[in-house]
Amino acid sequence: MVARCVKAWNPKVLDMKTALNQRRAGVLLHITSLPSRNLGQDAYRFVDFLKNSGVTVWQVLPLGITHDDGSPYQSLSAHAGNPALIDFKALLEKGWLTKEEFCVSCQNATFHHSCLLNKAFGGFQEQATADEKVDFKEFCDINAYWLDDFVMFMALRQKFGQTSWNTWADEYKNRYRATLNDVRFALKFSMMSIKFEQYIFFKQWVALKNYANERGILLFGDIPIFVSYDSVDVWTNRDVFKLNDKGEMSVVAGVPPDYFSETGQRWGNPHYDWNYLKYTKFKWWIERMQTQVTLFDVVRIDHFRGLESAWEIPANEPTAMTGEWVLAEGDDLLTALTTQFPNVTLIAEDLGIITDEVNTLRIKFDLAGMKIMQFAFSGESDNPHLSENHEVNCVVYTGTHDNDTTVGWESSLDENQRSQVNKALNLDESTNIPQALMRFTLNSVAKLAILPMQDILEIGSSNRMNTPGTTWGNWQWKFNWEQIPSDCSARLAMLIHEANR
Repeated sequence: MVARCVKAWNPKVLDMKTALNQRRAGVLLHITSLPSRNLGQDAYRFVDFLKNSGVTVWQVLPLGITHDDGSPYQSLSAHAGNPALIDFKALLEKGWLTKEEFCVSCQNATFHHSCLLNKAFGGFQEQATADEKVDFKEFCDINAYWLDDFVMFMALRQKFGQTSWNTWADEYKNRYRATLNDVRFALKFSMMSIKFEQYIFFKQWVALKNYANERGILLFGDIPIFVSYDSVDVWTNRDVFKLNDKGEMSVVAGVPPDYFSETGQRWGNPHYDWNYLKYTKFKWWIERMQTQVTLFDVVRIDHFRGLESAWEIPANEPTAMTGEWVLAEGDDLLTALTTQFPNVTLIAEDLGIITDEVNTLRIKFDLAGMKIMQFAFSGESDNPHLSENHEVNCVVYTGTHDNDTTVGWESSLDENQRSQVNKALNLDESTNIPQALMRFTLNSVAKLAILPMQDILEIGSSNRMNTPGTTWGNWQWKFNWEQIPSDCSARLAMLIHEANR
């Protein structure tokens, strides 16, 4: 079943296929990097900042529920939104929460959010209008194909102390029918409260998306190619993944050593059973993409090269140095997705070890790839990230969430590297390299140019979002409004105008 659009929790539909038929400038900033880290007034104020700056694309990271490390690329569900992003002030305004209920004694952030949302659900049940209750029921009914399993999974995680599903007792781990029927009765209120969380998340996200779209700004999202092993997706769809009879992984996903890490990146995600996916006509992927095209105007497929072949690491290996490339069925998958969603705008994250076969797959489906200006200065004239080697059908960045900030990157250059940058960009030694790199990025022939917010603010390495190959201390950065100079929008708008974006 594929969801359809109804009422306030579904967005107005845009013709996404034409979204990038003109030169655009965008800003990369995840929701958790807003001052309030949620979908409230700071998000709307940021849309206004983008509008005033001439920016027409806002790129965010995946919106799913994270594990303890905070990575949005390791989510508990491929569909669900993160309740931690919900704006509680809106629930206060609806009267579903009171100021007295803000439970200031709750120190654990996750428990605090859960506590407030449970109270808000009680307030909703008591005070919501008849239309609001119908709206909630329709959301639950239409999204039941993922929502019902999700809320049971989350309720059981609460029951079992937030432990991974593969550690649960066999009757829960293996989804015995009688046990699940008992769960539906015993945990009914908890599951309905979790459904309410998702209803509120989607309502708030869609309201923000509509606000942005009405101001000419597209929302650009990110879909991780793999899902977390500890997720409802693996618990309920074991056949989709390469697991043994006990539900265990013999191989895990990652990438071999590259410019991000000398030992590679061992992500630990399960690999897909492509034969099963083909047999089911990619139903699981189609349903997954349906959620993404509901949330976003443009969707980036993270680690696109994994759709041609993926690095399989033996599960007992501590690093990604040992493994092999195993062919995937990306051609058939992309055919199924573009047939089901003919107007979708997909972007291929084609960084890392890219072969001719990966490029052929991307070009066949007319997907824009990515160029990173920080990678452009190897001294080789055929470096694909050099401005003169960009093509129109690509997205160019100064850096991504995985890179150092451009100020931090510039400060790490040695004398020889700095000379190469100055030569490649035709700069003199007194030129501000981070500012020049932003200007060159915007002036690329690429149809979309993206600047991380850290680069617009010209701030250093302590503000980077993620360091690949590490698991702690990432995803924490946020800005505050005082960091934005009063003339920032005007200066950014001038750069964008000069670049004809």
